[in-house]
Amino acid sequence: MRPRLHQLEYFVAVAEDRHFTRAAERLHVAQPSVSAQIRQLERILGTRLFHRAPGKVTLTDAGELLLPLARRALADVAELVDGVSELDSLRRGRVAIGATPSLSTTLLPAALGRFRHRYPGVALTVTEQGSERLVAGLESGELDVALAILPLHQPRLESVSLAVEELVVVTSPDHPLAARRRIEVADLRQVPLVMFREGYDLRAMTLRVCRRSGFEPVVALEGGEMGGVLALVGAGLGAAIVPSIVAVAHPDLHRLRVRSPSLRREIGLVHRSDRTLSRAAAVLSSEISALLATSGWPSTPPAGLQLAV
Repeated sequence: MRPRLHQLEYFVAVAEDRHFTRAAERLHVAQPSVSAQIRQLERILGTRLFHRAPGKVTLTDAGELLLPLARRALADVAELVDGVSELDSLRRGRVAIGATPSLSTTLLPAALGRFRHRYPGVALTVTEQGSERLVAGLESGELDVALAILPLHQPRLESVSLAVEELVVVTSPDHPLAARRRIEVADLRQVPLVMFREGYDLRAMTLRVCRRSGFEPVVALEGGEMGGVLALVGAGLGAAIVPSIVAVAHPDLHRLRVRSPSLRREIGLVHRSDRTLSRAAAVLSSEISALLATSGWPSTPPAGLQLAV
């Protein structure tokens, strides 16, 4: 049998007050209960902890040894209880969230700003990757939640749809396609394209839709990230297929909607289905959905954007 927490609490109170009755009053329990628990503690430890005399109680050598240990144990438990309480109330905590490049510059900042204002004690870690690498982060446990492109086919992942958006073609203002407002994918057959790097959903989608339309895209440059691709397009080095939620924030570029086939993709919030989200991660997930439901898209919504919450 091991000492119980309340027995250590009673022991510390008697040791500090040097009196059983005063200790009982401080603890708001009956004095016989304190005496009984101290005797039980002494039986468990196999030694006397107090020298008892009328009106006076002093510690034995064993009691002197136990006192700092008991105080430390009680302090550790109090810290544990306070820590769990702070986590539950989100005075503390940690969330690792990932997002695709287009979402990390549009939806995510507004959502994190709202969350940080309400829960400043929660530490946030942000990872910007394509959906493929975000999935790897979720499966490895490096990420708690992710804003990714659906559908995902991993059985251990659970997703909630947030929105459906259009992809558009962007060009420089003096590009040959800049005189048009709408095009078909087939119109890109001989148009040099600026291509995203490996691992980006947009690269895979661009290759897929071009091949479905019967041609291999002409690649002007490849290996770019979102900011780099848009800058290269603006410099006249080629066109690119990009999310409309990003393109709308670049009025210096010409935007063309694609009518055949219409290019659309689904944005979702993803987490592991076989792990319970931490309190902080669950609240952040709810905050993202609540932001869209109450305030709409955080920046100017492009044509074709449909919210699902």
